[in-house]
Formats: sequence, C-alpha cells, structure tokens
Amino acid sequence: MSDLDLRIEPGERVLLLGASGAGKSTLVHALAGVLGGEDEGESTGELLVNGRPAERARGQVGLVLQDPDSQVILARVGDDVAFGCENLGVPRDEIWRRVAHALEAVGLDLPLSHPTSALSGGQKQRLALAGVLAMRPGLLLLDEPTANLDPDGVTEVRDAVARVLDSTGSTFIVIEHRVEVWKDLVNRVIVLAADGGVLADGHPDEVLVATGEALAAAGVWVPGFSPVLPQRSRQRGEPLLHTEQLSIARVADTVLRTGIELEIRAGQALAITGPNGSGKSTLGLTLAGLLPPVAGRVVADGLRQGIGPEPIRWKSRELLTRIGTVFQDPEHQFITGTVRDELAVGPRALKLSDAEIALRIDPLVERLRLGHLLGANPFTLSGGEKRRLSVATVLATRPPLLVLDEPTFGQDSRTWGELVALLAELLDEGSAIAAITHDAEIVEALADSEIRVAPWQTSPGSVEVVR
Repeated sequence: MSDLDLRIEPGERVLLLGASGAGKSTLVHALAGVLGGEDEGESTGELLVNGRPAERARGQVGLVLQDPDSQVILARVGDDVAFGCENLGVPRDEIWRRVAHALEAVGLDLPLSHPTSALSGGQKQRLALAGVLAMRPGLLLLDEPTANLDPDGVTEVRDAVARVLDSTGSTFIVIEHRVEVWKDLVNRVIVLAADGGVLADGHPDEVLVATGEALAAAGVWVPGFSPVLPQRSRQRGEPLLHTEQLSIARVADTVLRTGIELEIRAGQALAITGPNGSGKSTLGLTLAGLLPPVAGRVVADGLRQGIGPEPIRWKSRELLTRIGTVFQDPEHQFITGTVRDELAVGPRALKLSDAEIALRIDPLVERLRLGHLLGANPFTLSGGEKRRLSVATVLATRPPLLVLDEPTFGQDSRTWGELVALLAELLDEGSAIAAITHDAEIVEALADSEIRVAPWQTSPGSVEVVR
C-alpha cells in the first residue's frame, strides 16, 4: 500500500474495498497501531487517529482480524470477552454487563464458562467481535468479520454492529469483498487501487453505480457483476471414499454427528454446508484421515493402492499422495519461511527432482497470482493470499481427493473465479473434492451433491442429503 491520502470524519461508516493484496488489511492494522515498528517493514507519511499517532491511540480503537484464532486469548468464553475491558480498567460490574450484552449482540448463545477451544472457526469470529464490542471503541475496525460465518450468522453480526453504531456513534471501517453485506449500513465506500492510492471514493450509490464495471474488473464483488461460472462435464467416476455409520466428535466427550453415510466419487464435488459449530470442519478432518471416528468407519477403497482401506491408519506420506487437506485456518499448514519453500514442501517429501517440482509449482504460482510473493513469509500475506497459497501447497502433490475447508475465503471476484476454474478443471480430469463452505456461489459452480449439517444443539444426529 502506498500514496494514500485520506481523511475520515468522526462517525463516518466506511466500506473499504479493493483487490486481494491491495493493502486493505495493512491499512486497518496501521490504524489500530499494531502494524509493527521499523524492523517489520517500511513506512512513510503520517497516520493520525484523533490527531494523535495511531500507535498512541490504541485504547480508542477496536480491531477484529481476519483470523479469529489469533484473537482468542483465554480458555473460557466470558473471560475472553472481558479481557479487553479489564486492560482498559473498566469496573468489574460494568465489565460483566458489557460481556453479556456483547455476546447477545453477536448471537453467541453459550455459557460464560464454555471452553474457547471447543468453538468452531465461525464461533471464534463472533467471540472476537464480542470482545471488541465490549470495549466500546471510538473507532471500530472489522477485517472481513463475516467471512467464516453461515448466512444467519452474517445477518446477526451485521445487525449487531448496526445496533452498536447507532447507540455509540463510533467511527466504523469494515473490509469486505462482498459489497451487499454492508452496503446499506455504510455512508462511504473507499476502493484502494492495487498499485497504490485510491481507485474510487464516495457515497455507496455513487461509487457502485458510476464505477461498478471498473470495480468489478478490478476484482471487487459489485452487486450485478458476477464472475463467469465454469462449465463442467460432470462425469460420474468410480467410488473413492465412503462412510459406514460414521460418528464424529471435535473432542472425545462431545459427539457432534452420528450415523453418517456418504460417498465421494472420482470427478465429482461434494459440498458440505450448514451453520457454524455444527461439525462441518470436524467431518472434513475425519474424512481426510486426520481425526479418528468415534464410531463407524471411513473407507477409501478407491484410494488405498496396496495399503489398508481406512485413512486414519495411513502414514503421513501415504496421505500426501491420496488425500490433500486445506484447513479452515491456512496458517495451520505453513511450516517454512517463504512462499517458494512452502510450495515445495510436499513435492520434496515425495523426493521429486528440482525440475519436476518446478513443473508442478510454476503453473500454480501463475494461476493463483502468487508470483510476486515467492520471497515473502507466508504469515505476512493477506488472508486471501494465504488461502490461495494453502490450496496451492495441496495441489502440488496432486492427490486424487481434496478436502477443502472454506476454499474461497478472502478472495476478490477475480481470484475467486480463477480458483474455482482451476478446481473445475481438476474435477474434469478425475479428481474429487469435498468442500466445506458457506459460499453459495461455489456450491452452484462445482457441487454435484450437497449434504447439509443441522445445528448440533437442534439435531445431534446424522446429516441431510440436499441433492
């Protein structure tokens, strides 16, 4: 991000847009005073919050990050929400009134003693927002706060933010690729240009109507401008994996689903949908051989190739060439110091030559727009860039079955279209995909079948076959 000249007045509500990697997250981190010092990068110019350098205004600013795991601090839900208020010296009785109000506002209906380790990614996102809302900041910064939420959760969080803004008059900046979520709540849209500066700035209707086509071409999800969905052959191949009366659990004493019967075939995509906390990610990890079933079996006869049929019993090298898993949190996959080395981890574990590694990696780098990042540390990338890297690292080992948890998280419309087109090509070549997702567009574009997981509190039983 460079050459940025902006003034945001008190009480303004701003939707910050721009292509993936344009610097949106960098800007809000800087406003929150947590960007780091000179040893972590270079900066020029001046950034003021209420007339003071941003790093000296931290108590006045609340930030919800893209990655909710990075903001979970304490072991219990109530304590975690209270943490920020305690640091600000809020009186004890007032703290717990704020905690209750914030949890209700974000729709996180859990006991204060509920363990944060047992929350889903989407629930952690709501927890992070509740912690910030409880602090009552004068400047509220949200970095894609609804990206991991189910549709009802998106509405709850947006409405919760609206109530807070109406009651406090806080200044508000939200980063979101999908404009329709926040368009009616904000009174200003700022679009960052990919090469620095501002591409557009003004009232939402003015910006989105007058420059909608240009913004869509730049990767902004503008209502009425959707990526072209890929055309697929949708051939029905041989069975690769199925389950037999499968029961799953996130922790040993909490069974989330029972009696699951599903099948995944070569060349087909299965969408796993449902609300936050219902067990979708747990199901994906169990199918991928990374979590043991509580009961029943996951059987991969179509993938075994001379080894036992159950993925949970496979060694890591045996999984590497059979089932590739993209975690909900991309950072959980990164183990090296550069994007280039991260892409090569899997192929090197397979003892491929440097020439073969390059043949596998170079096309992925080009297709997923990672070329300018090869020397960067994976942990410093934007959320959308981390997601594309995590997908690329799995594709580099060419497994026939991909288990992808929120594969399109954080993507602008261009990178979304390119990623979905790549996955469609893999399906047409005979790969299979199980995608855990809240993204209705990817379900429409790729899914041959869909199973919907009901809320765990409502139905701890099996899953519903939608199509």
